[in-house]
Amino acid sequence: MAGLTSEIEMFLKAMLEDSVDGMLEIGRNDLALRFDCAPSQINYVLSTRFTPYNGYLIESKRGGNGFIKIITVVDEDSYVSYLIKNLKKHMSQNDAESLFRDLLRRKYFTDNDCIMARYAISDKALAGICDIKQRNAIRSDIIKNILLSLLARSN
Repeated sequence: MAGLTSEIEMFLKAMLEDSVDGMLEIGRNDLALRFDCAPSQINYVLSTRFTPYNGYLIESKRGGNGFIKIITVVDEDSYVSYLIKNLKKHMSQNDAESLFRDLLRRKYFTDNDCIMARYAISDKALAGICDIKQRNAIRSDIIKNILLSLLARSN
């Protein structure tokens, strides 16, 4: 299954790179037929590999003529603003680390920034100040402040 997931991801990313405007609209069922898989497999790829934390926005229409639109976020300040406005109220350590890797790739973070941010929001760091139920909410608040500092840094 991991092989198929990666194959679908690479196919979609190649199509996005070939697009003029960094946007791709494709039928979910057409894609599922191309890869001989269930449409739910396409949904899985989109929900795990094409997230705002990885630099993508997804629009979707379900039903018989369902389509997916994948948009690559290019304007960096808009991207950070979008993340701030749409940050989940509860964020897992894995989602946070995925976001930080994307910020590193986009050169918002240096390697050291990324390492410090990862340690600051780790379960281990938060364990001493809150119980397990509160960690994801506190982590989200910390990340929001990190993102705000990035906006301040770019101005």
